[in-house]
Amino acid sequence: MHIVELFRPGNRPVFSFEFFPPKTDAGHADLIATIAELEALDPGFVSVTYGAGGSTRDRTIELVSYIKNLVRLEAMAHLTCVGASRAELVEVLDRLEAAGIENVIALRGDPPRGQEHFVSHPGGFALAVDLVRMMREQRRPFCVAAACYPEVHVEATSAEADLTHLVEKVDAGVELLITQLFFDNRVYFNFVERARRAGIRVPISAGIMPITNVAQIERFTDLCGATIPAALRARLDPVREDPESVAAIGIEYAATQCRELLAGGAPGIHFYTLNRSRATRSIVERLRADAS
Repeated sequence: MHIVELFRPGNRPVFSFEFFPPKTDAGHADLIATIAELEALDPGFVSVTYGAGGSTRDRTIELVSYIKNLVRLEAMAHLTCVGASRAELVEVLDRLEAAGIENVIALRGDPPRGQEHFVSHPGGFALAVDLVRMMREQRRPFCVAAACYPEVHVEATSAEADLTHLVEKVDAGVELLITQLFFDNRVYFNFVERARRAGIRVPISAGIMPITNVAQIERFTDLCGATIPAALRARLDPVREDPESVAAIGIEYAATQCRELLAGGAPGIHFYTLNRSRATRSIVERLRADAS
């Protein structure tokens, strides 16, 4: 199924989960348990990330195939341009298609660790829009999603330039957008308004990461350009070394965020789970209880 169909007007909000391929057997076993727990929440779809430089390419394909064909959840594969030639990207798309995967999120990708700036492969692509165009030129049978940045991509020269690039991706054939994480809902709603004024009509699902570790979320926000509101930081700082208190604040805050987003018309919430189920499960259960 093409996941964009879930976002048709009148449908219920779409809850989706993101996982990453573990590097160890123990991590893999933990993730399988997490998937089993979150499966009970009946997500609209789940996505599986793709490591820098294609470092998890095989594991991504294996995991997304497992979720689609054995767990029977709709699955979306991440695909990045980092460290890959056009021929290698075509090979990955062939394998995904053969595995019955119908949804791909096309990304430029982050530079590998230790590399300050993105450097495109000599035979590859420099931008996600190039990957989208290739898939459309080849008439691939995928629903194509893409990322967007409510607080502006860290490498963009301006908010206007970032939005212009997003319009290009949608015009190239992107059917669904998923935002980078954010903690201020005004950022999302302002971004959606700007996107609509620019002519973007595809669904824009809100990316939410429940905070469970303060140092970790500080690293993530530094990398992606997201900001932690002062009021939230003031609550977290006194308990930053107390995991239970941090998780309780993070779950409460994210649940409130999601309620406001859904009430304001967000068509879906995409949870960055970090391969854990507790926070996401608690939030989704609260939201489902609100709707019952």
